Amino acid sequence: MLIKSNSIVQNCFHCGDECSNINIVQDEHYFCCEGCKMVYGILNKTGLCNYYQLNNNPGITQKIQIRKDKFSFLDDNSIVEKLINFTNGKQTNCMLYLPQMHCSSCLWLLENIHRINNGIIACRVNFQNKEAFVTFDNNITTYRNVVETFTSIGYEPHISLHNFSGKVSTKHDKKSLYKLGIAGFCFANIMMMSLPEYFSLSTGFTALTFRYVTLLLSLPVIFYCATDFFVIAWQGLRKGYLNIDAPIALAIAITFCRSLYEIFFENGNGYFDSMSGIVFLMLLGRMLQQRTYRSISFDRDFTSFFPIAINVKRNTDFIPVPIGEIKKDDTILVYDNEIIPADAIIIKGKASIDYSFVSGESLPVQKQMGEIVYAGGKQLGEKIELLVVKDVAQSYLTSLWNKDVFKNKKIQHPYIDIISKYFTLALFVLCFIAAGFWLVKGEYKLMWNTITTVLIVACPCALLLAATFTNGNAVRILSRNKFYIRHPNVIEDLAKINHIVFDKTGTLTQNKKINVQWKGRLLSDTEMNEVAALLSQSNHPLSKIVLSYLNINVDNAINHFKNHIGLGIEGWINEKHIMIGSATFVKAENITNNNASKLFVKLDNEIVGVFEIVNVYRIGLNKILFKLKTKFAISVISGDNDAEKNNLQNMLGFSNKIFFNKKPHEKLEFIRHLQNENKYNVLMIGDGLNDAGALKQSNVGIAVTEGNNNFSPASDAILDASVFSKLPNFLSFTQSTKTIVYSSFVVSVLYNIIGLFFALQGTLSPVVAAVLMPASSISIILLTYGMSSIMAKKYKL
Repeated sequence: MLIKSNSIVQNCFHCGDECSNINIVQDEHYFCCEGCKMVYGILNKTGLCNYYQLNNNPGITQKIQIRKDKFSFLDDNSIVEKLINFTNGKQTNCMLYLPQMHCSSCLWLLENIHRINNGIIACRVNFQNKEAFVTFDNNITTYRNVVETFTSIGYEPHISLHNFSGKVSTKHDKKSLYKLGIAGFCFANIMMMSLPEYFSLSTGFTALTFRYVTLLLSLPVIFYCATDFFVIAWQGLRKGYLNIDAPIALAIAITFCRSLYEIFFENGNGYFDSMSGIVFLMLLGRMLQQRTYRSISFDRDFTSFFPIAINVKRNTDFIPVPIGEIKKDDTILVYDNEIIPADAIIIKGKASIDYSFVSGESLPVQKQMGEIVYAGGKQLGEKIELLVVKDVAQSYLTSLWNKDVFKNKKIQHPYIDIISKYFTLALFVLCFIAAGFWLVKGEYKLMWNTITTVLIVACPCALLLAATFTNGNAVRILSRNKFYIRHPNVIEDLAKINHIVFDKTGTLTQNKKINVQWKGRLLSDTEMNEVAALLSQSNHPLSKIVLSYLNINVDNAINHFKNHIGLGIEGWINEKHIMIGSATFVKAENITNNNASKLFVKLDNEIVGVFEIVNVYRIGLNKILFKLKTKFAISVISGDNDAEKNNLQNMLGFSNKIFFNKKPHEKLEFIRHLQNENKYNVLMIGDGLNDAGALKQSNVGIAVTEGNNNFSPASDAILDASVFSKLPNFLSFTQSTKTIVYSSFVVSVLYNIIGLFFALQGTLSPVVAAVLMPASSISIILLTYGMSSIMAKKYKL
């Protein structure tokens, strides 16, 4: 092992990172960088240091400094107008997405941010969605100043091209909420006014008044709240498909019409309470299903990854220009940690491009002047000037996203629809046979009683509610455990999975974490400084990783430095010849090979050891894969090199396949091959844009996202990386939901058989049928909720 200093390790008071320089101090607090110290200074000056008392080290590291003119594009009113929610000229409302938000300290600080910028009137935080709703005074501050205020304390808002392209409409969500509220109000009042009639407590004018009031209350239920059931049923019939909304719509219509007949011709109360109850319960179930989908964005594309503007050369100056206005032959300026928006050629500076999110390569790629770089890569290091060779719309990244697989939506046929098709046909056949029987006998009243009671008592509401509430509760349980499902139908698709395909970089491995090990003889402090000095002269990503690991301030002069491209580096320090590079470069071919990337160190003529650089796998990965491979076929397909092949093969077993150096379109074709040739139901798990096509093609696509990551590709589900170890439990739980639904079906069918036995004979009163229908539905809801909660405890969710 290497020699390490015996000095006490100090952790940053702001973010908790280890302090490599113990000279950055303020108020007897140590900081890892000047950025963290600056944030502390701002909070201390404004009396906001309670931030540090709520949680230990609550901040985000500020080692990457934000340049002062980064948000200069927000001085353009035409851009700001598309980002704000509302303005009356005096006050402006806007929503900022803050991916750094993670604890109660964040919540407290953000809601007190007006003490830092007195132009901010209020800041209301949605912690779950990591959103801040800000109101500011236009006479005191500006949108740019507000954004810079959040950035100055470590909460840089994520402002992307996706935000700029238009706001998401909430009109549909509000409409659904209005329907649910109106249905609930009418149902409660109709039920209240129907009870005296059921128990013969109201007569004469009072009873007549109650009947007509319930009729009036039922009108918005059937003509507004229930419209979705009629529309979906009609759409299915037009396509020749009998979906489960068809008998529900028919039951609602028959119940309403029979109630009108009862009121006007039979001097009865009707069954408006049952009709409104059906509508309310169905709307409630569907509203619960949509909760998770509304709170998380599953349909992100590459525009979510791009900034709004980039610095473009106009005459002799660089000015911010919206991404959409970049043209071929424009000269653009890209700074450290910024995204390259279009395919371009380097005309000034040295590029170190991180393509991990686009291609899956785990290490940055070094590029020189005259070489081409592709859209989606992130520049690491000095600023570079680029000459655009393709418009944004024609770049490699855009062409990847424009593949046909992204234009076609997945067609899902839930098994509930398949069952309901036969259930509905059987129900209609029984109904017409019974009606025909009583018609032949001349019992017209019994005929109508039979039609009404059969459709009410055998209405598949309980059948649909079993699936609706089971899947809805499953979605709630999974999202509580940081596994977010796009739609309840995805639960059904997960239950059918028999082959899992993993990406490697950022999925099986921890994002941006690399482990360095030294294998060799003990190095003295002097030797360590000499090695670090030579490494500091190299721009190769492996050299930078090892230099960061050594964490040494270099103060040695280097003579005769040489960089042998693809092999290694050498130089003279303190009259000592040092070589660092591949085994071939230092002539160490006889050293045993393994899965790590290596940098051998040679001091004069002695090979003193080797730095091994390996990816850090997810905690407990071996155990996770062991559990999964007993139930599923597993494949790993990666855009990275094959350095980790032996490691992964040992974990997976030799019956499962592993592929490396695969392009995004090759991943997509592999998934398609598994589906078409091997007839597998495929689950794809990935994290980057290079996985987007495969995620879309698969039967179910899960995007793994780090807690502070502000982008994940389009997917059917989003899995927080912190709970990756629970993946086997999640899959087992989703498979159990099918058993729960089938159990509920059995209970529902038994209820229907008993109800139909009396209804077909014409001996069941419509009133009794109307009472039994909601009672059955409620019992199914309680049953499915209880069983799914029990299964969640079984799988420790």
